[in-house]
Amino acid sequence: MEAISNFVSEINGLVWGPPMLVMILGVGLFLSIGLKLMPIMKLGAGFRLMWSGRARGDEDDGDIPPFQALMTALSATVGTGNIAGVATAVFLGGPGALFWMWLTALVGMATKYSEAVLAVRFREVDERGNHVGGPMYYIRNGLGSKWAWLGILFAVFASVAAFGIGNTVQANSVADVLETSFGLPHWVTGVILMVLVGMVLIGGIKRIGQVASALVPFMAVSYVLIGLIVLAINANQIPEAISMVFSYAFSPAAAEGGFAGAAVWAAIRFGVARGIFSNEAGLGSAPIAHAAAQTKNPVKQGMVAMLGTFIDTIIVCSITGLVIITSGAWTSGETGAALTSLAFETGLPGFGNYVVAIALAIFAFTTIIGWSFYGERCIEFLFGVKAILPYRVLWIVAIPVGATINLGFIWLVADTLNAMMALPNLIALLLLSPVVFKLTREHFDKQKALGVE
Repeated sequence: MEAISNFVSEINGLVWGPPMLVMILGVGLFLSIGLKLMPIMKLGAGFRLMWSGRARGDEDDGDIPPFQALMTALSATVGTGNIAGVATAVFLGGPGALFWMWLTALVGMATKYSEAVLAVRFREVDERGNHVGGPMYYIRNGLGSKWAWLGILFAVFASVAAFGIGNTVQANSVADVLETSFGLPHWVTGVILMVLVGMVLIGGIKRIGQVASALVPFMAVSYVLIGLIVLAINANQIPEAISMVFSYAFSPAAAEGGFAGAAVWAAIRFGVARGIFSNEAGLGSAPIAHAAAQTKNPVKQGMVAMLGTFIDTIIVCSITGLVIITSGAWTSGETGAALTSLAFETGLPGFGNYVVAIALAIFAFTTIIGWSFYGERCIEFLFGVKAILPYRVLWIVAIPVGATINLGFIWLVADTLNAMMALPNLIALLLLSPVVFKLTREHFDKQKALGVE
């Protein structure tokens, strides 16, 4: 077992090494330039579009409203990465890691936009009448049959990786934090999660969309508001914290307290890697949800999709990172969710750690239901609709298992497969970028002709 673990660890170091991080940032930068920075310039228009499309989509061409598609995607992305992932990045890379998370998000908006545009453009209707799409479909339908193997690779990696990043790891994180904060045994948390997730999954994508659109805005806004209260308490530390974020992004962070020190490369590596783990731009997961949106316009859905990266990283992750840095907890020697918990507890004694525990529990629950949908769509692509029910049963059964076992090895495998599912998607994004640029140009030329900005 140790030999296998070491082998997977070596592959992990390879797939998450400099080439992968350069590729993810490079593809995002290439798409940003090709789109003439449209995702950043049209951010306000994207938010207006999201709210105007909240109640309904364009007629009935799709399964769920655009707002619910975004919330389903956000339900999967806003998870432990926003609480434990940010803390780990700051612990290993210093405050400068937050700068590289921001940079990853800014170019990642173009990546997420392009993924959703292609997902809607090349989606299909399955035998049950549901709209299905994502990297495996835009690879097959956009690049042709000679590239179909690449789509199959993505679906295989994603359907297996889902059990790690989207299921067992999330269940384990919730079980840990609820036992620490409330003394709840791991197995009890596992059973409760299993029942709740099962009740949602019975209703398919429409139920997932409804639950996500109710829970995600509530949990994100609540977490951000409480984070802002802590930042208001630590207001005198904010200028210094922001100064550290920028200075340590380009110069080594010295050892201080329980912080071991970090080179600039550590800030870049952990900032980029944890940024991607949090917002999933480039992984190819979110377009699976956006393909189900009730819209006939790929560009409009792309503009809604890019908001996911902005909300996840620029807003939610920034709150976590700044709370950790302003509280001084980043030098405590704690890491992961425990570090975030300590930072909130420092600002709000007797209350802060419970906020983090509850937020992590809700974040992880929505991630489990969001990723179940991604896994199902991948397994359907590989084996047809008959494979969905067995996969769903396996998904539900895996939750209490994940909550009660040591996940070191599973985390390693899932993290490795995450990078491996990104590879086919990034190749497809580069090869299909002319389609994205053409659709975008035509859309905005038409808007201009109609006098609509």
